[in-house]
Amino acid sequence: MKTDLPAPLLFEPLFQERAWGGRRLESAFGKKLPPGQRIGESWEIVDRPEAQSVVRQGPWRGQTLHELWRDHRAEIFGEDMPEAARFPIFAKLLDAAEKLSLQVHPDAVMAARLGGEPKTEMWYFAAADDGAEIYAGLRTGVTREHLEQAVRQGTAADLVHRVEVKTGDAFFVPSGRLHAIGPGNLLIEIQQNSDTTFRLFDWERGGRDGSPRKLQVEAALQSIAFDDFEPDVIRPDGETLVQCSHFTVEKWDLNRARRASERSAFALFVCLSGGVNVNEVRLEPGEFFLIPASAATAELLPAAVATSVLRITL
Repeated sequence: MKTDLPAPLLFEPLFQERAWGGRRLESAFGKKLPPGQRIGESWEIVDRPEAQSVVRQGPWRGQTLHELWRDHRAEIFGEDMPEAARFPIFAKLLDAAEKLSLQVHPDAVMAARLGGEPKTEMWYFAAADDGAEIYAGLRTGVTREHLEQAVRQGTAADLVHRVEVKTGDAFFVPSGRLHAIGPGNLLIEIQQNSDTTFRLFDWERGGRDGSPRKLQVEAALQSIAFDDFEPDVIRPDGETLVQCSHFTVEKWDLNRARRASERSAFALFVCLSGGVNVNEVRLEPGEFFLIPASAATAELLPAAVATSVLRITL
């Protein structure tokens, strides 16, 4: 169905080199990575002062996500959007070739106190090696005193709950949840628009120059939810994986044409498997696309067997 605005909107990814990254975004999703770099993150949808998604095709080519949010909010995103200065969702692909640091994101109260921004996020595991795992939450009974002592002894990871994950699993990380992603995981991360992380422990790993990466131990200890014990992967009831005050994430298995939205609001998608056609544009696994509010009736057509997508809305 043809619409007033181009649909879908596609954006240029922004690749981020990380000590724990690899090259899997290239081999799994066909991303054209810069040569010789360990790419840990591809910022697919971002409206930050330091980084902007830019439309890569059509009449809106060259427009930034911030410009769209600021100047065309109603027509692209919908009438009932929050009065936020920036688009509230930050979406990434992550390639954890090695462990990420043991870290926590503050809630709104603690972010205001310590400086920074609150962050809640969710992960969808596009691929997980056999035996891959994550660290999330505390082992039952662990107190702040226990954790402080373990940090001094370099054994903090022993007090964090470990969860084995498989391809297709999803996991919720509310602010305050101590966490780390283990190696062998390729995942999609949907989060609040924030870049505040407090590192508690980094496996005594050096940065690019060999010196240890900076930790924020005291801020992390103040931000950790010490009543968060042994969380598990998401057990979805129907299509909804996560529904919280910051975003809703659904998984759609497409075996027929399906309208992007039943109301006049944007929907953000990422193709997980198979392939999707929207207005004669073919989207492959690992590609994000945004359907504007004024094009909410645009249909997603499966272009291959076993096609699935994540759908992200406010």
